[in-house]
Amino acid sequence: MKNIHSQAQIIVIGGGIVGCSAAYHLARDHKADVLLIEQGQLTNGSTWHAAGLVGQLRSSAAITQVLKYSVELYEGLEAETGLATGWKQNGGLRLANNEERWIEIKRQATTARSFGLQMDLLTPKEAQDLWPLMDIGDLVGAAFMPTDGQASPSDITQSLAKGARMHGAKIIEGVTVKDIIVTDGIVTGVVTDHGTIACEKVVNCAGMWAKQVGRLAGVSVPLQPVQHQYMITEPMQGITSDLPTLRDPDRLIYFKEEVGGLVMGGYELNPISWVKNDLPEKFEFQLLESDWDHFEPLMEQALQRVPSLETAGVKQLLNGPESFTPDGTYIMGEAPEVKNFFVGAGFNAFGIAAGGGAGWTLAEWVMSGEQPMDLWSVDIRRFSSLHHDNDWVRERTLEAYGKHYTIVFPHEEYKSGRPRIVSPLYDRVKAKNACFGSKLGWERPNWFAPEGVEPVDEYAMGKQNWFEHVGAEHKATRERVTVFDQSSFAKFELRGKDAEEALSWIAANDVTAGPGKLIYTQMLNSRGGIECDLTCARLADDLYYIVTGTGYRSHDSAWIRQHILKGLDAELVDITEDYGTLSLFGPDARKVLEAVTDDAVGHTDFAFGTVKEITIAGHKVRAFRITYVGELGWELHMPIAATGDAFDAIFAAGEKYGIAPAGYRAIESLRLEKGYRAWGADITPNDNPFEAGLGWAVKLKTNQPFLGREAMERARAEPLTKRLACFTLDNPEIVLVGRETILRNGKVVGYLSSGGFGYTLNQPIGYGYIKYREGVSPKGVSNEFINEGTYELEVATKRYPAQVHMKPLYDPQMLRIKT
Repeated sequence: MKNIHSQAQIIVIGGGIVGCSAAYHLARDHKADVLLIEQGQLTNGSTWHAAGLVGQLRSSAAITQVLKYSVELYEGLEAETGLATGWKQNGGLRLANNEERWIEIKRQATTARSFGLQMDLLTPKEAQDLWPLMDIGDLVGAAFMPTDGQASPSDITQSLAKGARMHGAKIIEGVTVKDIIVTDGIVTGVVTDHGTIACEKVVNCAGMWAKQVGRLAGVSVPLQPVQHQYMITEPMQGITSDLPTLRDPDRLIYFKEEVGGLVMGGYELNPISWVKNDLPEKFEFQLLESDWDHFEPLMEQALQRVPSLETAGVKQLLNGPESFTPDGTYIMGEAPEVKNFFVGAGFNAFGIAAGGGAGWTLAEWVMSGEQPMDLWSVDIRRFSSLHHDNDWVRERTLEAYGKHYTIVFPHEEYKSGRPRIVSPLYDRVKAKNACFGSKLGWERPNWFAPEGVEPVDEYAMGKQNWFEHVGAEHKATRERVTVFDQSSFAKFELRGKDAEEALSWIAANDVTAGPGKLIYTQMLNSRGGIECDLTCARLADDLYYIVTGTGYRSHDSAWIRQHILKGLDAELVDITEDYGTLSLFGPDARKVLEAVTDDAVGHTDFAFGTVKEITIAGHKVRAFRITYVGELGWELHMPIAATGDAFDAIFAAGEKYGIAPAGYRAIESLRLEKGYRAWGADITPNDNPFEAGLGWAVKLKTNQPFLGREAMERARAEPLTKRLACFTLDNPEIVLVGRETILRNGKVVGYLSSGGFGYTLNQPIGYGYIKYREGVSPKGVSNEFINEGTYELEVATKRYPAQVHMKPLYDPQMLRIKT
């Protein structure tokens, strides 16, 4: 038996690169009492056999920042610890073999510029000059990132471990976790094969074993180990130590230099999972059997790119399992099921690139209880109970693995594991020629094809096949009346005599209005950043009905539950599957609603921002007078079994008004014209309501305390350093998707958080924050600062003149377009 400690402030489980990085940052930055336990030896799981390519650019600014931090850390780590890391900043090349890929790379170059990274576009010959062994006969172009590189995974991990010890962390190898002690929903200890350790917090960095470790605490960690192979050659003539890493995504392969030879691997479209159930407890420094038959298609692609490989000696074909997730990005943060249980796992083959930054952000999250930046794309709360299904997770994860190097088209949908969750209206809207998308397992109509058109997405980097059909839905909403099936909304009831007090502390807006009122509110973190964006309907003194977006179900419910003050009689109950939602929008919406209910729904009887119970087709309906599209309308919430009858009645009554079904892509274009914000894009934990133009929804004029109030008072008293603005382009052929660079007077001041098309305006529309550098404007981003600027948007490396707007582009009450 090992002599282990009986208690620690924080226990980190897993001695791979992420676990060692988390321990290092907890000890260095926070002086925490940290104990790292590893069941075998450090790096023995998947870290030791990782390929070690380090790229930085991702579609998320925050994740790019995480990866940039990794590079900065690796550059100086050896000097701090005295242990070599194998870090080499030799740059990275990415190739394009066709025009669609070239557009993608040019968009990536603009994204890099938006995020402060250098990415140079090269001709095929310029790329060959950097990588002489490759054949360039099929190349359209290439991109080079000079600050990318490669590293030795084991060496970096050992260096991080030494650094953690230097700062006071304790690391014990050969100790296996047998159980996690959870008391009243809070983690309190870890049971090992060498005794029990009391603790305040646990950080699950167990790599491929993270799912099993999570299960011990009642936490779902949806990942799947997948076989990943790469080949190592003998030394080859023409290979130099400063050869850049090379990614050839159209051929699904990558290369890096290794002791004078090459490492070549890839991401096949037909991957093979490793184990369907639990992993063996002991799998230390082991590999799987090489599968040359499965590797052969990648080898054939590599031979075409690097013909000299044909005569190269092969040292080894290495087959090592690695953790992948259902959406291709890693898992981070506090588990929604258990307080003080954190996860950092499922790194989808870029654990070495992310390791340094992931450990840094995870340490910050563990110590503060809040994500330190907008980490929604990796937040464990993006998942739901759907992800408890191992078979579904495995099927979807294998599809995600197969997309690792395929072109990422705008609006692209996954195909596997569908349909999984459908509303009772599924067959009805399918009969109306709906093309479905999927959100957290729910099948939802994205758009409707007219008669004679197949309702199937045809992906492209420009306008896609649904463009004009979504325009027709948009027009019908603006001019007539449409119905949207939004049954996938996440829905909760906050019950109890202290419901008002509980919600008042969490909500930034005033929720004390009496029954019958709707309240749109944000929920803020201690920095004033927006953690939730939702609608509360007060149904009774002791009952609120809360509605939020489909994808935010786990996130928002966890945030609310964790911030209900102790001792209050208030309980949040998830009723998502109990209620369906039909949204009725358009100038003729009231006429249709009057035809299907005997209840008064005139403007004086049913004012905007109120909720009433009405009857439709014999069913009680919670009707919200609200809109997310900028037109007269109602959200109609009803028992899920009633949605079919209500749908039929509404369509029958609306026939004479030209009623039409509409989908989520129309909602997006409609909300862009009206200036409604989207959480996770336009508003995030990085942005406060004043910056986002939502200061009117913050109750600073009351004396009510609320989470984030102090930060909001400071923000109100100081000049704003950034502000959300709307941008339009005159050329209707340009496609905006987000992350395009904003330039003011020729200088970068931000990037688009969201983008799309406004059919009423016949213009591309984007939203993004205008930021300023210190000292440029003493008044911050004032109206004067905004209006004095001349703006451009950079789209796929080309600049276009843009107009800036600080008010909604469309106002139906004014019956005109605002310019």
